[in-house]
Amino acid sequence: MDYTETFAPVAKLTTVRCLLAVAAAKNWELHQLDVNNASLHGELHEEVCMIPPPSYLSSGDNRVCKLHKSLYGLKQAPRQWFEKFSLSLRKFGFTQSSNDHSLFTLIKGTSFLALLVYVDDMVITGNDFLQIQKLKHYLSTCFSIKDLGTLKYFLGLELARSPQGISLYQCKYTLDLLKETGMAGSKPAAFPISQQHRLSSDCGEPLQDPSQYCRLIGHLIYLTISRPDITYAVQLLNQFMHKPCQPHLDAAYYVLRYLKSSPGQGLFFPSNSDFQIKAYCDADWASCPMTR
Repeated sequence: MDYTETFAPVAKLTTVRCLLAVAAAKNWELHQLDVNNASLHGELHEEVCMIPPPSYLSSGDNRVCKLHKSLYGLKQAPRQWFEKFSLSLRKFGFTQSSNDHSLFTLIKGTSFLALLVYVDDMVITGNDFLQIQKLKHYLSTCFSIKDLGTLKYFLGLELARSPQGISLYQCKYTLDLLKETGMAGSKPAAFPISQQHRLSSDCGEPLQDPSQYCRLIGHLIYLTISRPDITYAVQLLNQFMHKPCQPHLDAAYYVLRYLKSSPGQGLFFPSNSDFQIKAYCDADWASCPMTR
């Protein structure tokens, strides 16, 4: 009730990777900020009332609290926060990207800044350190900001930087997934899926509880951010979410065994990148029994 829009933009993970690739090649610093109690900053457009907490009013008092700002639990709170935050950035001089609404850029002469926001987490990079400091000071006057320093951990992604470039990996996420699924002690596999697999929608007995399979595939999809080597296997298994069978679950566990062999593997963005896109294709000559 009493709201129209609840969708709040979040940064596309492709944009995150692109930003890291550019920062590595340009040798830009990467800074991370966090907003304390982000959802409490949003301004409400609707009239919203809240029943007071227990013991706040005396017995028999039926008054309610009228909210001036958003509150955690309101469905429109994330959207209102993003609206206020993006307005503050535009006042500073930033331009909002039309391709990814969570990306903001600032160009002043030779100075360039880029800011990427994911709910209340921010990544700032650019070629002007003084301008970055001015931006941090400006944001601290608008909101309660926590400066987390150099970017090392973002949305479950771990970063390590050297003069050669930036490494992006999800080692902790992978180890936690192996532990959660009971595969931490499994035998490692050399490849993510059998080359001669014949997985299809009716290749076995349907699972009694498909939620376990769906949850596992969801975890693996998030892991493809830094592990393109499992992308084929994961997108194949993702096609059976509506009616998973036992062979599909076995194949998913096989992917986990492959991850066990190299949990710290990830992406590397070199500092000497030429910004040329390279594509690779491995045709299997219509061996898929569903799509040919």
